[in-house]
Amino acid sequence: MAAVSQSQPLRQPCLYHSPCKVIINVKKPLQPIEMNCKQVALEMFSLCSQLDVLIRGEVQHLQEQVADNLCLGESDIFQTLGSELVESMKECLFHLPEPTPCLEDYLDTSGLSVLFPRVEIYIIHERPVDILERPPMDDYYAHIGKLNQLLVLSQQLEDDVQHLGSHKYVAHQLSVLYKVLSYFSGSPYLDILKRDIEANFKSVKTALITCEGSRQEPLLPAHLLSWLLGLTQTVITTVSLLPEELIGEMSIIAFAL
Repeated sequence: MAAVSQSQPLRQPCLYHSPCKVIINVKKPLQPIEMNCKQVALEMFSLCSQLDVLIRGEVQHLQEQVADNLCLGESDIFQTLGSELVESMKECLFHLPEPTPCLEDYLDTSGLSVLFPRVEIYIIHERPVDILERPPMDDYYAHIGKLNQLLVLSQQLEDDVQHLGSHKYVAHQLSVLYKVLSYFSGSPYLDILKRDIEANFKSVKTALITCEGSRQEPLLPAHLLSWLLGLTQTVITTVSLLPEELIGEMSIIAFAL
């Protein structure tokens, strides 16, 4: 071992030279992609949405640090992902006719700075900052989340009553579904379904009551099972079709495009 440590190395490593740097293109497409102005607008909207969600999460993370008397600063993953998204935005703008606008100007002229003020602040100051006024896109995310919750709850309830050997949790699932339906108060389609649940909920609970000590799992009778499947299918179909009355809050997207 001593002999190895005292002998001269066979080769000396070369110093790093920047011209020899290898550009990593793992995330880039194999073939060039051409986009028109409409497609650029859609892609920019998508990138802004991703960055906005990332900033909101990082702001919450920083606020939790302050509450715990910590000062760790921004996370490395946020800095990496944030920089990548901003770089993707800049590259996206090169698909527009010349002269290519700068990123800040495009956000202003397209209206994206109004929808995503956190993104604009981050691009200018390179820091995740929350704002006092609630951006309109926050309501959009909440609305989309409720629509998705309504769809998933209905699909889960439908699957459970068809394939589980016990319906003892159906009343609870039905009450949760009712609460989500209440979020869309004023929708004629869904208001009818709410009243339908109100009219049948007591019957569902009564049908699922089992005698103490009974080993038999509670199951819905055929007529209530048929009603419940009709209810869930109606909700699934309605949400999937996205009628105007359910997407009024989402029309804000058109402003950005």
